[in-house]
Amino acid sequence: MSGKVLVVDPSERPDLIRGLASEVRVSILKLLRDGEEKNVNQIAEKLGLPQSTVSSNLQVLEDAGLVTTESRKARKGSQKVCRTAFTEILVGFRDPLPEADDGTIEVSMPLGLYTTCEVAGPCGLCSADGVIGLLDVPNTFLEPDRMKAGLLWFTRGYVEYQFPNNTKLNRTRPTALEFSMELSSEVPGTAADWPSDIFLQVNGVDIGTWTSPGDFGDKRGVYTPNWWKLAGSQYGKLKNWRINGSGSYIDGVRISDVTLDDLMIDKHHSIRMRIGVKEDAEHPGGMNIFGRGFGNYDQDIVLRIAT
Repeated sequence: MSGKVLVVDPSERPDLIRGLASEVRVSILKLLRDGEEKNVNQIAEKLGLPQSTVSSNLQVLEDAGLVTTESRKARKGSQKVCRTAFTEILVGFRDPLPEADDGTIEVSMPLGLYTTCEVAGPCGLCSADGVIGLLDVPNTFLEPDRMKAGLLWFTRGYVEYQFPNNTKLNRTRPTALEFSMELSSEVPGTAADWPSDIFLQVNGVDIGTWTSPGDFGDKRGVYTPNWWKLAGSQYGKLKNWRINGSGSYIDGVRISDVTLDDLMIDKHHSIRMRIGVKEDAEHPGGMNIFGRGFGNYDQDIVLRIAT
């Protein structure tokens, strides 16, 4: 098994919830959960169902991104081979972000202040006033004007930010880290159904992956400037990643067993956060990060440290 986990808010992925709303489709997912590829005939035989029923339900699961299929040569013509995209599906509603209090240290990091990057095109950077450098040229991410960026996008790779570890200065003990940012997939133009696996690392430790459902352009983002064409990415989903003493969470839903102790915060003078799309991602749909002046949330990348 791949051990790949999908975390989904029902309000964000009604298509996925519809995909699960069938005993037949749930049975197919359970059958494929062992990680072994199976063709339509094998699935139909195991479940005692007509091939036509299996084929139509597999199409629904494929459209929702829950299974992947591949046509291969067979002795007579071709056959469709299927496998599950995820071994676990966690459904949960987004928890509202907690209000900062006296025990919370908050740092707001502008999008362009990444300390290292490795990106592949199509890619680009924009400020609220216009495009920065050249579009689809990765070296543009090294331009000094990147500090003004309010939107950045790329197909593969990552950007890494170095936050100050203010707990060392304050001589306090962290109890949780939270990263908040507005994200979406990236496709030339836009596509609401364009899943992308976006990973987060902290201090070199993989925290977990969020699968963005798409690249949104059905309406202009609340803060997106008028000069930015409507055919471009307009807004994303505000995601909240939290690591505490019991594990790691996205929007309140547990995604991994990585705890705060695994990050060894007390041994570092900075907190390194890397976000991107891996080369071997199941859904390599690129990513947009929206900052001030773009999207639906007028904020930079926010780090909160609870102490």
